[in-house]
Amino acid sequence: MDITKRPRRLRSDGVRPLISETALSPADLIAPVFVDATADERVPIESMPGHERVPVDGIVERVQEVRETGVEAVMLFGIPAEKDEQGTQAWVDDGVVQRALRRISEETDAYAIADLCFCEYTTHGHCGVVEEDAKEDPRQTVDNDATLELIERTALSQARAGADMIAPSGMMDGMVGTIRDALDREGFTEVPIMSYAVKYESAFYGPFRDAADGAPAFGDRRHYQMDPANRQEAVREARLDIEQGADVLMVKPALPYLDIVRDVRETTDLPVAAYNVSGEYAMLHAASEKGWLDLEEVARESLLSIKRAGADLILTYFAESIASECSAGRRT
Repeated sequence: MDITKRPRRLRSDGVRPLISETALSPADLIAPVFVDATADERVPIESMPGHERVPVDGIVERVQEVRETGVEAVMLFGIPAEKDEQGTQAWVDDGVVQRALRRISEETDAYAIADLCFCEYTTHGHCGVVEEDAKEDPRQTVDNDATLELIERTALSQARAGADMIAPSGMMDGMVGTIRDALDREGFTEVPIMSYAVKYESAFYGPFRDAADGAPAFGDRRHYQMDPANRQEAVREARLDIEQGADVLMVKPALPYLDIVRDVRETTDLPVAAYNVSGEYAMLHAASEKGWLDLEEVARESLLSIKRAGADLILTYFAESIASECSAGRRT
C-alpha cells in the first residue's frame, strides 16, 4: 500500500510542541477565593480538596499565594456573618467582600473580580428577592425587577470598595444594563462587567453550594437559570448582554457545555470566559483518589478542551496547580 499522507510525521517530540494549536498560560486563568466573615482561621472545604474558606484577615496572604503561581486574577465569593431575606450583607460598606476588596486593592497588585449574587447572603438561598408565597408555590421564585435594585446597590458597593471588575451571576433579565447604568452614573466608567451571560441550572454546582452556604432552602433555580436542554437560548442570552454593555461573557458550567462555549465564541468578538465549576473539579479529584485517573493529566486536558472550544479566560479551581506547571516549564 502506498501511503503518501502520514500525519504521524508531525507527532514526534521535536516538532509536536512547535505545531501545538492550543496552549494554557497563567494569564488565561482566574482563581476563585472564598472569604468568610465567620471564620478566624482557614476552614478546609471537604468537597473541594485543596480549597479553603479564609478569614478577612487572611485574604491578602491567600491572594499572594495565588499570585506566586503566576495567576494574576482572583474571583471573590463571600460568606457573611449574618443572612436575611434580602441579602443586605451583599451591599453594605463593611460587608465581607467589601472588606476583602479594600485589603486586596491596598496591599496587592492582584486583579480582583467581585462575584455579584445573593444566594450566599439570603436566608432562603435564592439569587434575589423571592416572590410572595414562593415557599408554598414552586412556580414562584425570584422577583426579577425587585432584584435589579439590589443588584445596583451591590455593584456600586463593590466598585467603591475597589473591585476591578463586577461579575453578576444571578441570571436576572436586565442585570447588565442596570449595572452599567449605575457604574457610569457614579463615575465608575472604567470598571468592566463580566456577565454570567449563559448560566445553566446544573447538578455540577453542589460542592460550591456547600462551600458558600448557598443552597436554596426550598424549590430550585430552574425559573431563572437556563434549561440544560437549550442551545439557541444561550446565544439569545449572550446577545442581550452584549447589547446592554457586557465586556466579557461567561458560560457556566464549562465541560458539559463546550458546544455553548463555541456558540458564544462565534457570536461575539468580546472575550469569552468559562467557569470550570466545583462539581467538575470534585469529580476529577474523587476519581484520582480512587486511583482511576491521573489528576494532573486530566485537569490539564480538561482546561485545554475549554480553551480549545473558544474560551479566552477560565475560572477554575485548578488555576494554581496548572499555573505552577506552566511556571515549572511544562508546556500546557
